[in-house]
Amino acid sequence: MNELTERLATGDHPVTVGGPQPSLEDLKNRIDEIGWVHIKFTGTRGGTDLGIRLDREATDLSKADFEKGTGTIHVEGNLTLNYDPVRLFADIDLATLDGTGHLEPRDVAAETDASASDSASGSATAEEAAASEEAAVSA
Repeated sequence: MNELTERLATGDHPVTVGGPQPSLEDLKNRIDEIGWVHIKFTGTRGGTDLGIRLDREATDLSKADFEKGTGTIHVEGNLTLNYDPVRLFADIDLATLDGTGHLEPRDVAAETDASASDSASGSATAEEAAASEEAAVSA
């Protein structure tokens, strides 16, 4: 595992909402319309800004009030960092757009096996899921 990936997978780290123009409005739009957010790990040299496709089932917005800019959100999503498949977890305070986050290594082989058994029961195949993920990245 890459040194940066390993470091970000050890304990919680300070994060902030990243991306080209981080703001509460942009964050809400990215969550609602795009399904893709940027989370920046601020404790690395220059910061590490990672884009993730939201796992909507694991993301929790129930403690957030976007109208008032208060509360917290919990976001999760998969990505590959320096060839290492990981899952990003972050809790963000809407008042400051700061919070804490970490990475967890993913077992892609186990996910592929689960995907293969899902496709036998009528769910999307691994190829369809990859094509869908690629389409989301280019959007």
